[in-house]
Amino acid sequence: MEQKDDREDREDEELYEHYRLAADPGQEPLRIDKFLMDRIPNTSRTKLQTAALNGNIRVNDTAVKPNYKVKPGDDISIVLPYPQREIELIPQNIPLEILYEDDHIVVLNKASDMVVHPGYGNYTGTLVNALVYHFENLPAAKDGLPNRPGLVHRLDKNTTGVMVIAKNEHAHTHLSLQFFERTVDRRYAALVWGDPEKDGTVIGHIGRSLKNRKVMNVFPEGDHGKHAVTHYSIKERLNYVTLIECKLETGRTHQIRAHMQHIGHPLFNDPEYGGNKILKGTTFSKYKQFVMNNFDLLPRQALHAKKLEITHPATGERMNFETELPNDMQAVLERWRGYIASR
Repeated sequence: MEQKDDREDREDEELYEHYRLAADPGQEPLRIDKFLMDRIPNTSRTKLQTAALNGNIRVNDTAVKPNYKVKPGDDISIVLPYPQREIELIPQNIPLEILYEDDHIVVLNKASDMVVHPGYGNYTGTLVNALVYHFENLPAAKDGLPNRPGLVHRLDKNTTGVMVIAKNEHAHTHLSLQFFERTVDRRYAALVWGDPEKDGTVIGHIGRSLKNRKVMNVFPEGDHGKHAVTHYSIKERLNYVTLIECKLETGRTHQIRAHMQHIGHPLFNDPEYGGNKILKGTTFSKYKQFVMNNFDLLPRQALHAKKLEITHPATGERMNFETELPNDMQAVLERWRGYIASR
């Protein structure tokens, strides 16, 4: 049997993995959950059965049940949430702005200056630490592991806005397929430098910079990185800066930030992508002080995940969650409006 591992990069915003496998010509009939147990690391039969029941396992482009018998030459595709990282998650009583919660999912409005998942240099104070505290009364998972929030996407530390988190294996698997198949609708509000001529689409592979691993670059198609598509539309022109709405087709790390820099319109006060300098306007000291004051008001990239539309993993209902711009972005927008109006 030939196995092709098409797993999404763990640094992508979506936190799922995708496998494609081809059964050997001499494959004996075998239940697909047993077949995959021997071929996919860090998984369990229960997890594979849940994936199949959610439509996440497909054979020759058709969803199959756990008792499907694999046949010679079958083309098998499976989408799974990433296995939980082996790291101690410390519950912390950190305030959360919860927009919606039931037995299957929690939807929240992530604050600025909050890392989503513990990792090197950020073992406490993260969104997951707060969620573990919030979920601490949930029953233990069937596989014996401690309860952990099921992440299927994430936001950068200083990006605010709507996130969905799974509360059980079924929801985690179901949501992972939605992100993989791009049936979720995600809209971001961004304040960018300059005055884009019209609505547009940025298409370009995104991968880690070859010079600085902390930032992402846009590369010619097929050269490096992974395919990424961002649609943007003009919402408000303020001469030197513009408020836009971005709709994501893919979810690469720093996608909007890298794409907008690539077309010459980096996000306002984005230090990693050059937006923390005065890129448009005069050099007069009064204007310079005005911009610096805005940087102080908004000490981060001007990016907010304002809308997320998903299908509920249990009811099948289409659900739409939206939030207002955070106070720091609203304050800066009001200042720019006043500045332009007074000129």
